[in-house]
Amino acid sequence: MNYYACSFSNPDNEVLKDMFMELLGTIGFDSFMDTEDGFEAYCQEPTLDETELDEILRMEQFANVSLLKKELIPDQDWNATWEASYDPVIINELCRIRAPFHKVEGTYKYDLIIEPKMSFGTAHHETTSQIIELMLQSEFSGLNVLDMGSGTGVLAILAKKLGSAMTVAIDNDEWAYRNALDNIRLNDENEIVVELGDATSLNDRQFDVILANINRNILLRDMKEYVKSLVENGRIFFSGFYEEDLVLITKEAEHLGLKYVNHVTKNNWTAAVFVK
Repeated sequence: MNYYACSFSNPDNEVLKDMFMELLGTIGFDSFMDTEDGFEAYCQEPTLDETELDEILRMEQFANVSLLKKELIPDQDWNATWEASYDPVIINELCRIRAPFHKVEGTYKYDLIIEPKMSFGTAHHETTSQIIELMLQSEFSGLNVLDMGSGTGVLAILAKKLGSAMTVAIDNDEWAYRNALDNIRLNDENEIVVELGDATSLNDRQFDVILANINRNILLRDMKEYVKSLVENGRIFFSGFYEEDLVLITKEAEHLGLKYVNHVTKNNWTAAVFVK
């Protein structure tokens, strides 16, 4: 699948930027990356609707936002682009996330191989690295784990290496689904179950731990379904939102019977743990 990469200048503040990205998400943009001039947003070629994009750009609150560049990225060129700029990520000197083309260096307790394709979850972004940081501080041995919005499958793979029992990875994007299958094979963790679906696919299945690295709106929308599938005293890890959104996440979580445990924040991105 070909992707469009659209480069935008930044809105006036982080709140407007968050709002702008959320609106882009409603018209098919599914991943974002900060740049020196602003940020890039990506959507599948057939999804881009120029009229809807123009309507967003014409909104008064985004008067200072400009579409700087629109580029079509052929599917077959994506890996080469990533390989040119992709470095391993090391978290707490315990976990190293690397690509297959990186040499084995040093001795890390958990050495994960992630093929850097279009799927989200290479640990370069704070939303992924922070949830990994929290996972490394937690118990997974013998527990049933769900990785919701699994992307590359990196969190499910780490959970398995941390000793989890039944482990399920679910994503609604077919590219992510196939990418996760590839990464699971690369890491020799073939017991992980990968599914193409969303929160409606859970069917009240029960898990001891749920990992949900998605975004604020989806977390708020689907949290009730996650809670239904979380056992009593089970833990849920949320990531993919800004620090100021933690109040909203906590309010909804407590409304559904969850209790705040702790959180970490870096560059305004936040990951938090709750218990049922």
